[in-house]
Amino acid sequence: MTSEFGGGPPPWPQFTHKPQPPWRDESAEQAPSSENSPEPENPPEAEARPTPGAETVSEAGQSEAAASGSDPRSVDIRVVGNQNSRIIVAAGPVTMFGKQPLTVTDLAESELRVVRQAWVFRSPSAEPVPTASDAVDSLSAEGCGLLVLAGPAGYGKRTAGIRALWQVSRPRVAEGRPMGLKEVQPDWEDPALPDMSLLPDAPNTGYLLDVAAEMSEWTFPGRAAAALVAHAEKLAGIGSCLVVVADERSWPRDAPLVPVGALVRAKARPSAYLVARAHLEYLYGKPDRADWIAPKTEDGPKGRAGHLLKEDSAPRDGARLASALAAVDGSDESVEAALGEFKEWSTEVGKVFKSTTDKPEDRALLVSALFHDGEDVLVIQDGARDLLGEKLVGTTVREILSGPDLSDRLMGVGAKVSGRRATFGHKPGYARAVLLHLWHQRADVHDPLLKWLDAVVSGKGGLRRVAPVSGLLVELAIAENDIRVIDKIKKWIDESSDEGHLLLIANVLIRAAEADELGPAVRTRLLQWAQDSSQSVTQVVALVCQGDFAQHFPRQALVRLRHILGQEKRGPAVELAEAALRTMAAAENQLPRVWRAVIRWATETRSVAGHRAFLSLLNPESDPFVLQVMLAAAQRDTAIEDALVNGWSAALDNLLVHAECRTLIHQWAHARADGVVPRELVTNILNRVIARHLMSVPISALVIGEPGVSYDEAVIELRSDLRLPAQLSPFPTITGHKEG
Repeated sequence: MTSEFGGGPPPWPQFTHKPQPPWRDESAEQAPSSENSPEPENPPEAEARPTPGAETVSEAGQSEAAASGSDPRSVDIRVVGNQNSRIIVAAGPVTMFGKQPLTVTDLAESELRVVRQAWVFRSPSAEPVPTASDAVDSLSAEGCGLLVLAGPAGYGKRTAGIRALWQVSRPRVAEGRPMGLKEVQPDWEDPALPDMSLLPDAPNTGYLLDVAAEMSEWTFPGRAAAALVAHAEKLAGIGSCLVVVADERSWPRDAPLVPVGALVRAKARPSAYLVARAHLEYLYGKPDRADWIAPKTEDGPKGRAGHLLKEDSAPRDGARLASALAAVDGSDESVEAALGEFKEWSTEVGKVFKSTTDKPEDRALLVSALFHDGEDVLVIQDGARDLLGEKLVGTTVREILSGPDLSDRLMGVGAKVSGRRATFGHKPGYARAVLLHLWHQRADVHDPLLKWLDAVVSGKGGLRRVAPVSGLLVELAIAENDIRVIDKIKKWIDESSDEGHLLLIANVLIRAAEADELGPAVRTRLLQWAQDSSQSVTQVVALVCQGDFAQHFPRQALVRLRHILGQEKRGPAVELAEAALRTMAAAENQLPRVWRAVIRWATETRSVAGHRAFLSLLNPESDPFVLQVMLAAAQRDTAIEDALVNGWSAALDNLLVHAECRTLIHQWAHARADGVVPRELVTNILNRVIARHLMSVPISALVIGEPGVSYDEAVIELRSDLRLPAQLSPFPTITGHKEG
């Protein structure tokens, strides 16, 4: 066998965060430039670099960068001598309304390295695999902007699509820049109804959209496909293209929906053995270890791992084996552990279950040890008895003293016993393998097992078991693509109010929500749970939206937070949702998206969720970053200032958030007094709000005060600077009156 290897909106800047930031007004004296004054030897620097390729046009029309003839992508702001300060730079006008495109990220360098340096296009039978070459031919056709790669899972469609994009991009250079290679995150608000109008459309860019795991759930696949074709035609006109990775059967069969040649079906898979060999040689630089996976031939013996890759192994299996072998230290023990993990311990688990055919108590001991990993052996034994529903196995001294010792029984099922504790840490993935075996071979044990786990996490010391138990169940759910396991985790949420417990579960759900196959179903569950009546459930969803989920699926995170913020009563879930919103807005490149959503909720839908979101987002108490950026943008663009006033007006119209309005007024007063925000701009905004809402309780309390309430110096100072309406004067001016 021979192998062959192919060796929008103006960008928002990045900010440095420093304590006690002094506000630098635009009219303030500018620091001397580096050309006119010496710099310290090692000055602290803050760079504000706009994201390449992004530009925003405000409602007024043309963006400032375009109006001045400059390219916003070339902006490079460097600030020096900024000790103990925060640099706030508004890079241009901000679009407040309209749809935000889907999240786009650079294609991972690790995946590009594979297609550049370790490409395999031979099948297990040494026949060519034409998927990538057919894809290149399709994308290279004149006027083609769409490629659909369809086929079974495990045929290397995604890698073939990346290979095609890379090859097509090499000769494409526009304005001195090579073609960009990006991945589009399928971050639809409703995964069943994808909105293709949100797809990005930058010029000279190759996009990858992988929807193989979710397109079978599309409600109207024909409509979605037609929209993809229309968008691809638009991309072709600006020198861009779109590669869609599809599943085997969901793409519509209607010929008119797809241009001729745009649909490529993967009919053969690359050899997993050649993939593993290429990765070891060219990615990991360990060609000597390639012999470990060599199959038996007439010229030589089989390598120590030569039996692991079969003819029907998927290419990803070869990549996984190469990664495992590249990471070992070379000792026999490390190699055996890597091989066992790769095999998912199938041989070892099979032997254990075969040797315990007539010993249910030992099998229960194994299950208990999995979920009590690292615990005292007596705790494990008690757990096994609870699982069996038996308190004592032996009732006489003779029976108690009969049989093997507890440590020997634990070692017999694969555990490592040290002192009084037992663990499976020396066998990564062993616990998952046992659970998979149980799930497949003993289906009747599902409900009793899950019921027993309820007792494990709710009993004494159960909190510390939530993370490992939930983690194992998520591994099981991902491996089996079984949403029932996730539903079991929800039951634990319903029965808990402990914050630590809820946080642990949220971290597990974040991982499940990003799984390739199970992820879409979990994300749908999160949407349902965000509307649940249980405070604990909605708290967990809010916690999920504070993590990586919000960075990878920001649109979906915002939708779920909106449901939570819309709860009638303000409770812990609403507070966590507000915190999640602020965390999301402070993340790199997320503020424009969050701002668009929040100002639309507040002023267009006029919902309590929008009003809470607006007031929370602009509260500087925990971190003034978002407020500072928005006010800096308002100084450059009156449309932003108008939006701030409109947001205030909408919130003041809602009696449910008057307490939050009053709190925010006081926080603005303190930020203004401390020099954190521009005094004059804050005063002007509140003056405009007062003119509209003088009679609302929060505004009248600010302007006139309330009986029995004492105000601190910051609020009093703000009140004295406000432009009060004439009707507030306590004594009307009378003209033409003479005494006597």
